Amino acid sequence: MHNATIKSLSAELAARKLSSVELAKHFIKRIKVLNTKYHCFITLDEEASLKQARAADRLRAAGSGQPLTGIPIAQKDIFCTRGWLTTCGSRMLSNFISPYDAHVVERLNAAGAVNIGKTNMDEFAMGSSSETSYYGPVRNPWDVSTVPGGSSGGSAAAVAARLAPGAIGTDTGGSIRQPAALTGICGLKPTYGVVSRYGMVAFASSLDQGGPMARTAEDLALMMNIMAGFDARDSTSLEREREDYTRELGKPIKGMKVGLPKEFFAKGAAPGVVKAVEAAVAEYRKLGCETVGVSLPNMELSVPVYYVLAPAEASSNLARYDGVRYGYRAPEYSDFTDMYKKTRAQGFGAEVKRRILIGTYVLSHGYYDAYYIQAQKVRRLIARDFAEAFKRCDVIMGPTSPTTAFKIGEKAGDPVQMYLSDIYTIAVNLAGLPGMSIPCGFDAKGLPVGLQIIGNYFAEARMLNVAHQYQRATDWHTRAPKGIEVN
Repeated sequence: MHNATIKSLSAELAARKLSSVELAKHFIKRIKVLNTKYHCFITLDEEASLKQARAADRLRAAGSGQPLTGIPIAQKDIFCTRGWLTTCGSRMLSNFISPYDAHVVERLNAAGAVNIGKTNMDEFAMGSSSETSYYGPVRNPWDVSTVPGGSSGGSAAAVAARLAPGAIGTDTGGSIRQPAALTGICGLKPTYGVVSRYGMVAFASSLDQGGPMARTAEDLALMMNIMAGFDARDSTSLEREREDYTRELGKPIKGMKVGLPKEFFAKGAAPGVVKAVEAAVAEYRKLGCETVGVSLPNMELSVPVYYVLAPAEASSNLARYDGVRYGYRAPEYSDFTDMYKKTRAQGFGAEVKRRILIGTYVLSHGYYDAYYIQAQKVRRLIARDFAEAFKRCDVIMGPTSPTTAFKIGEKAGDPVQMYLSDIYTIAVNLAGLPGMSIPCGFDAKGLPVGLQIIGNYFAEARMLNVAHQYQRATDWHTRAPKGIEVN
């Protein structure tokens, strides 16, 4: 069961060959055995998961099941989930039981999906390796001495280790796509505003976007059909007609133009990554696509722009964690100011503190114009570069990450090197475009390589078909790490 896709599991549930309770118990057993090895999950609630599974079986029996009814889905611990501990991987929220559901969680519940657990993550989604969690690092199922990427590393590792057929994550600067690449699964960051941010704990509000993670592009499409949609409670949610993200699956891609930015293939990417991505591009040529050279001249500025804008927004969003209303409070203090200082000093980890300090600095008097405003201007130039590129092509392709998974602790002492892990993904968030990563091979160490596919605004259905056609012609997405079987 654990090697089956969401689509095939849904078909078995619909045919009554399998019950949702049986499926949930199967994955719960696997999580209990393997979570100590990979540290994917922070919170499990077997009783709550099985209650949802029983309800899903009743829906199926009544003939009102949907494609995700009865399917176990792991939730990144940044999504508020009623009655569940929702920690964001931080000591600051280590005692926070959410009183409400995020919009995405509401949709999954309405579709009959089963919450199989809350996944580990970089603290407040700040990181590229899932090492900054208060609960300890996530380990990559392909090599437990390496990171799974971040910040949605727990969700990615859970899908890669077959502990869940699908998961939800968030992407602020590549945090769905980069861990998907490093763990050999598929992940989609939708166009900004397509998936509501209501109930998704904020890091950087103009960049954060929720999205699906699974083993195939087809499964991502099924999840998007549930996750996407307007929500009046989110001022950035886009009010647009609902669409079927599976509608283009199976359409020929012959004649489609694939843009290859020269900046994606310049020095910086590891040879094993470049080799796998070039082989994937060659496969698309066999499928009838035409490749064209494009340029994103301001892409090299995306990392410094991101690390001005994202910390600025984070410093504002995280001001709410003061020890007064909810979350962690320092046990000993002399007065209110002392409580506030000690609570934040004890409650936040080093990376979160670093970004709050950077953000506060760039927003301060005398530096706002020099840094924040300038970064916003360059952000517009980056978006314009993509607009020019899409005049010449239908989709853009390149590496998702410049390297495969690196060792745990390898970059922990060098924030700049860690930040450069997102060099190919950040520009997509700054422009608000959709992007996805799919497996396209392995390097010499046997670690997965991800191919990034970027589309124009609202081109998710097209991108999913582009990925689906590649997965019909190759089998990289079917490969599983060793050591994930349970007796």
